Amino acid sequence: MKLKLDENLGNRGAELFRQAGHDVKTVTEQGLCSASDRKLSEVCRTEKRCLITLDLEFGNPLLFKPEDYSGIAVLRLPHSPKPTDLFDVINTLIVGLTQKKIEGQLWIIQRGRIREYQSEEGS
Repeated sequence: MKLKLDENLGNRGAELFRQAGHDVKTVTEQGLCSASDRKLSEVCRTEKRCLITLDLEFGNPLLFKPEDYSGIAVLRLPHSPKPTDLFDVINTLIVGLTQKKIEGQLWIIQRGRIREYQSEEGS
């Protein structure tokens, strides 16, 4: 799967997705650090990449309609995260991507749990 990792996920996060067989581009590699959310979302749409981010703004389906994108995965960490918490959440997403397609979907990822946004139209 083609993924775009937001700037806050680091090189180790990118490596985990690559080891799982995903085509990964990062915001940092592409010189998009500090780009607006709108700009980043448009780049993801144009490149047909699923956005992986810690930015809760992307979890708002009124601002970013999931069906308009190749997937949006918002990673949620505990209030006082430990260094391993991010990797646990990334691994949860990696497993989820082997089981289900994220295209056109909004997923909220926590350790061991994936919540899928359901629009009222899709209910």
